[in-house]
Order: sequence, then structure tokens, then C-alpha cells
Amino acid sequence: MQILIVEDEPRAANQLQNLLKKSTLDFQLLDVIDTVEDAVIWFQENATPDLIFMDIQLADGLSFEIFQKIEVSAPIIFTTAFDQYAIQAFKVNSIDYLLKPIQQNDLEVALHKFLKSKKTSTAVNPVILKELLNSIQTPNKRSGILVKEGSGFVQIRTSELLYIYSEDSITFGITHNKRYIIDETLDHLFDSLDDTKFYKINRGQIVSKSSILKIEPYFNHRVKLSVLNPRDQEFIVSRQKTSNFKEWMNS
Repeated sequence: MQILIVEDEPRAANQLQNLLKKSTLDFQLLDVIDTVEDAVIWFQENATPDLIFMDIQLADGLSFEIFQKIEVSAPIIFTTAFDQYAIQAFKVNSIDYLLKPIQQNDLEVALHKFLKSKKTSTAVNPVILKELLNSIQTPNKRSGILVKEGSGFVQIRTSELLYIYSEDSITFGITHNKRYIIDETLDHLFDSLDDTKFYKINRGQIVSKSSILKIEPYFNHRVKLSVLNPRDQEFIVSRQKTSNFKEWMNS
């Protein structure tokens, strides 16, 4: 069984591989892809795998965008940290979806479903795909956020946030004069923010467009940002996101 993994988090990709090794499936791992762009290139240059495990949120966008650019004829098991994508995933003919962190038993159930059905995916209806992407990319965005203060919580306006970062599994939000602890994961928080005003420049940082003072070239085709109240943070846009980030800044 030839398997392809499309996943942008190395730890999650390694965990999935370990779970597959513990399963009864006899498989060969073809590759691990972490971006929409690289996935499209891979499908153009390689034979169709028997099964794909595909994360919904990749380094440069949603994996559903892959189907806008190329036909994928292999069955897919989607993986995601957010069950809000479950219904949408089934609109693109997936076998199943797995919530992160993936459990061995859930993986076995999904594999059993796949082996029993031997389902083959078909081309995605472009109208359905457009509706799907619109429904995901244009949710209601909140204007306020609860942050920790002392032994309780207070609400601040999202417009006050200059940037957000994750450190030692803790999410911090920075305003002009204060640092707050936010009781949410970085990814979950980003999904609720207005993506015309905030950009996730790498796996650990989100910046507000209004906080960016200067953009400078950086090695390995990346860019470095100067922002308001940087504290001890360095802001490097990941290579995969640099082109899209520049377009976002121009929008």
C-alpha cells in the first residue's frame, strides 16, 4: 500500500507514521509534503498513491485549494485539529477524517473503512469546491478576545493586538504597552481573526498589518519584519509564505 502524507507539522507527520507502523497495514511511505504548492507539483510528477493522509491546514493555505489546481484521483483521509472542517472534508470525497491528536483506535477504524470500501476519489465539482472554500475562508470574525489578567479574564479588542506568538505551548498577545496570555492555541485563534488584518507568518507568530514598520530581505528567500513593540521577538516570514505575504501586504 503506497501512502502519501500531506502535513505541515513535522511532529504530527512523525506521529502519524508511528501510528501507521503500529497498525496492521503493510505500507510504503512515498513522501511527506507540507504545502499546497509542493503538493500540486508532486501530483503532477508522480503516480497516484493508493491512499493519502491530508492535513486541512497547510503552511501556505488550505489543502482544499489543491483540488482547484489539479485533479486528485486517490482516496483521502483528512486530518485536522478542528472538527468544523469535518463536513467540508466529506464534500471532496474523503474516506474519513481524523481529529488531532490522532489516536491509534481512530486510525484503525479509518483504515478499516478504507480497506472495506476501496473507495476511489473522483474529480471535485468546481461549484461545490468554490462554495466550500468560501464557507471556510469567510467566517464571522470576532472583534474582541478574552485574555488573562491576574486571577481572572478581561476582554480586549483584536484591533489592539500588534502581534501574537506561541512559546512553550503558551499563546501571548502583545499590545502597545502590555503582554497578555491568551487561553487558546495559535492556530485556533488565527482562524477567528480577520485575515485581511492578521497574517500567520510562520508556525509560531501572527502579525497585525498595522504593526508592521518595515520589510527587509532575509536569507533563503525569506523576509524579516520590523514591528511595533517587538520585545525580544524576531519576525521572519517562512519561505513558503513570502510570496503570498507580499500580496497580502499590497491588498
